[in-house]
Amino acid sequence: MNYTLNQIPERTAKPRISGYTMAMDKGLSLREAEDFMSVAGEYVDVVKLGWATSYVTPYLKEKIQLYHEARIPVYFGGTLFEAFVIRNQFEDYLRVLDQFGMSFAEVSDGSIELKHDHKCEYIRKLSERATVLSEVGSKDAAKIMPPYKWIELMQAELDAGAWKVIGEARESGNVGLFRASGEVRSGLVEEILTKIPFEKIIWEAPQKEQQVWFIKLLGANVNLGNIAPNEVIPLETIRLGLRGDTFNHFLNTDKV
Repeated sequence: MNYTLNQIPERTAKPRISGYTMAMDKGLSLREAEDFMSVAGEYVDVVKLGWATSYVTPYLKEKIQLYHEARIPVYFGGTLFEAFVIRNQFEDYLRVLDQFGMSFAEVSDGSIELKHDHKCEYIRKLSERATVLSEVGSKDAAKIMPPYKWIELMQAELDAGAWKVIGEARESGNVGLFRASGEVRSGLVEEILTKIPFEKIIWEAPQKEQQVWFIKLLGANVNLGNIAPNEVIPLETIRLGLRGDTFNHFLNTDKV
């Protein structure tokens, strides 16, 4: 930090168990990715190459190498996994992971119909060669799952070998954990937390109001995902109570 302030919440240090910031790269150029790492790399724990953007992104190997040189793990968005699976090309997907030196992988079923025992089998297979993040929730706003189902699916995927489970919200933050307006389904989140440890969940929260809500509920070291590159530093200030939205949240005003 550039100077000292009292009453700043303690942030976990890398490599973290909790307090993760997962940033979404939706097609940054090499120069943009380099600039991103030079400014915000200290605050980023993992980068997702959004949905299947890696299929059309030029200089993909070079960009992945750039992130790895910054000691930031990278993984392909779950939609790419689904694109291979629905075409019966899972073995090709494994070869792509090897080709690009990917040690992280995401398993999701937000765009395809996949029996859950089959999804868990994919998690088991992938966990033998990579750190697996599994995503729970649909990209279809019409598909509303009750809380007990979220808990059941999350626990089964953790048991199958997922390192962390991701609560679906899309890059827009208006499905899954959230209503179409972007409002958090607070009852759903609080019920999930009665059964699933908070450090095992990455909550996709691309909108500032969503980030504020989770930080006020779970503190500075909540795991948050789908953060735009230019929002990583603003998010860190929200975590530390240095933006108006959380300015008073961590202060002991008796000491001011």
